[in-house]
Formats: sequence, structure tokens, C-alpha cells
Amino acid sequence: MKKFLVIFFVFAVVALGFVFGRMENDVVHNDYLRIHIRANSNLEVDQDVKYKVKDAVVEYLTPIISVCNTREDFILKLEENLRNIERISNEILAQNSFDYFTTALINNEYFPVRSYDGFTLENGYYDALIVNLGSGKGDNWWCVIYPPLCFANTQNITYKSRIVEIIKKYFGG
Repeated sequence: MKKFLVIFFVFAVVALGFVFGRMENDVVHNDYLRIHIRANSNLEVDQDVKYKVKDAVVEYLTPIISVCNTREDFILKLEENLRNIERISNEILAQNSFDYFTTALINNEYFPVRSYDGFTLENGYYDALIVNLGSGKGDNWWCVIYPPLCFANTQNITYKSRIVEIIKKYFGG
């Protein structure tokens, strides 16, 4: 009976550790909207064309999202333009003699911790514009659309600082 209780206790501790550890990784981050352009493979040619597609997509989206004020506005504009994002990406692929195509979608996906120019996004689930080139199995280029970190020409954007919000909340302001 003691052996059974010890085994049960160990099993319970392991199970609880798994559940609570899993819950920590399942955080949903609704403060951000990401963009991921995923290359077909890690071959140099696929990685090179990924950056050409990135440049074209960013150039196309910049004036469209410059009128957005909220995360929801950004998502709506992106949804309205998914087919155009695919068309533009496919044009770049064709101009560079690739025979695979693009799929673009907005999806809530799990992402590991990522850093960008000193800015770190924690692991967890994020809404993201996903642009898969071909199989989408290669390394990706990523950035944050909202708040815009990679769309420098946007206007009418309100930036929020968690630190400033906390200071104002606790110390007035």
C-alpha cells in the first residue's frame, strides 16, 4: 500500500508539473499582431527570395495600414488584402523563376521567445499574418505589425508603454 501511495504521489506531482508548465506556455498575447514570411526551405535561393517578398509585402501594406488605429483595424485590413498579398508574393516568385506559390492567412499560432532590435516577445500564442512561400518549411522573417515595428511610414498610431501605464496607475499621472 505504501508503494502504491508513493507511486501515486510521484505521478500526481509529475502530472501537476506538466499541467502547470503547459499552462505557462499557453499564454495568449492579444497586445500584438505579428507577421511571418516563411521561406520554402533554408536553401540560399529560397531565403533570398523570401526577403524580396518581404520588401514587396511591406511596401504594399504600409499605406494600407497607415490608416489603422487599433489592432482590430489592422486585422480587418489584412483580411481584406490576403489575396493581394498572395498575388504580389506570387509575382515576385514568378519573376525569380520559382514554381511554387504563396498562401497567406491570419492565424493564432504558438511562437517561441523572439527578440527584435532589443525588443523581446515572450513565447505563447499570437495572432499573425502568415505568408508561406511554397512549403513554408524554411526559416522565416518576422516582425510586429501592431504596434508597428517594421512599418516605419505608418501614421495615426498610438503607442502604449506597459511601464508608463503601471507608473500612472500606481503613482498617478
